Amino acid sequence: MNPKLRDVAEHAGVSVRTVSNVVNGFRYVAPATRERVQASIDALGYRPNMAARTLRRGRTGLVALVVPEIDSPYFAELAARTVRIAGLRGLTVLIDQTDGDAEREKELLHGRRSQLVDGVVFSPWAVAPAELAARTDSVPLVLLGEHDGPAGVDHVAIDNVAAAREATGHLLATGRRRIAAVGIQPRSLNATARQRLAGYREALGDLPRLEVPVQRLHRADGHRAMLELLDHAEPPDAVFCFTDELALGALRAAADRGLAVPGDLALVGFDDIEDGRFSVPALTTVSPDKDRIAELALDCLAAEPGPPRSIVAPHRLVVRGTS
Repeated sequence: MNPKLRDVAEHAGVSVRTVSNVVNGFRYVAPATRERVQASIDALGYRPNMAARTLRRGRTGLVALVVPEIDSPYFAELAARTVRIAGLRGLTVLIDQTDGDAEREKELLHGRRSQLVDGVVFSPWAVAPAELAARTDSVPLVLLGEHDGPAGVDHVAIDNVAAAREATGHLLATGRRRIAAVGIQPRSLNATARQRLAGYREALGDLPRLEVPVQRLHRADGHRAMLELLDHAEPPDAVFCFTDELALGALRAAADRGLAVPGDLALVGFDDIEDGRFSVPALTTVSPDKDRIAELALDCLAAEPGPPRSIVAPHRLVVRGTS
């Protein structure tokens, strides 16, 4: 049989209430007593009845993180930071993947599995703002990423227009004048690409624009887009890619064509994933503050209900060898 609180209390020589205080993290327990109780818990193999604790406290201690692609380096790094920061707050993170599928995003948005968690951090790609605003589930929700128009829920993102403007401005400052943009997604409802395109255009002003759409935001897409640009009658002397994965694919395409980077072609990516720090040359990129994004999202879930908040997280341009 599984040991009970009373068994632990008898083993440790304390009251059942003291064991309960230790199990539930009540801080006003003498260190020596807490240590003795924990030793008895370990010795007996006691495990709390989580269902009963949830009923008593009205909370599960679980939060969900819903992302489009777990194998995307950016979302993997963001998930790792969310798990670590949540752990410091006594929370456990459940991670789900939507593949950017609209129906799956709608299911999760409208409460599928939400009874299991205290809140949801959600990065949607495929649902429209109207769908977000029509959500009826009462579990706290915070959105990550860029969205057009009010969604009726808390929202954490960086200023993508400003970040793209800075990235393109940096390329202009190095003397480049034929700067291409790779990463436009005409059929996507997610506003990320549109905002980064707006920043790129603002920085260029009246200079010629070279804008290449992609199906996905992966290395292979960046490779294909870069080859297309290099076949242009007047190829670019610099490229701003909307993700680091696209930029790494573009970097490989430049190497395949025998171009020197940054001598013949300068590159800037977006996301500051670890791979970019170890490419040759190392990738210049826009670095969103992933730790701060995770902290702000979890802060929103813990906050008292109120008017929806739109919170801007920091970012910075990290200049490395590709520019």
